[in-house]
Amino acid sequence: MKTGQFHYILFNKPYGVLSQFTPEHGHPSLEDFGPFPPEVYPVGRLDRDSEGLLLLTNDNPLKHHLSDPKFGHPRTYLVQVERVPDEKALQKLRSGVVIEERKTKPAEVRLLDEEPDLPPRSVPIRFRKNVPTAWLEITLREGRNRQVHKMTAAVGHPTLRLVRTKIGELTIDGLDVGERRRLTVEEIALLRAIRAGRLVSSVDIAWWIG
Repeated sequence: MKTGQFHYILFNKPYGVLSQFTPEHGHPSLEDFGPFPPEVYPVGRLDRDSEGLLLLTNDNPLKHHLSDPKFGHPRTYLVQVERVPDEKALQKLRSGVVIEERKTKPAEVRLLDEEPDLPPRSVPIRFRKNVPTAWLEITLREGRNRQVHKMTAAVGHPTLRLVRTKIGELTIDGLDVGERRRLTVEEIALLRAIRAGRLVSSVDIAWWIG
């Protein structure tokens, strides 16, 4: 829904789609899934070969607050990697690995016991008969270029598929691939609180939406 002059939209980005409104080199863009309100842009990006949750808004103070690493807002990903990481590799991912001469911030990483319930990718991952794969759930509090890909490669487990499932408390649940929706009043209240640098409770939310 619209709040004042601001728009807040969640979009489940498909594989192969650019996180921008201008197509390039024949690749589809967000414009192909519109129309979107004017002046909305993604908060952060997903690479063309990554999938999942994008938040689009014209609320520039919020975009700054969510994008600046100093605020440490979490983003959660489901990541399919080559081979099954051992505890040593998982701990390296958690404590930080050096990519491009700079160590990543601590991350939350867990090895999943089962393959997550995700729709098939439009272009299947490369499959090697004798190389097993595993799924990780990774939560980052910074957003460097292709960070998850570089982190898993640094510990010997290249990323095969990456799906962002959460941005803070906003989730991909209920959004089919290529679908979008406006945020609820309660979700907007949470974002307003984040923009104001506040922790929130049910009382806060009632005050914001009242």
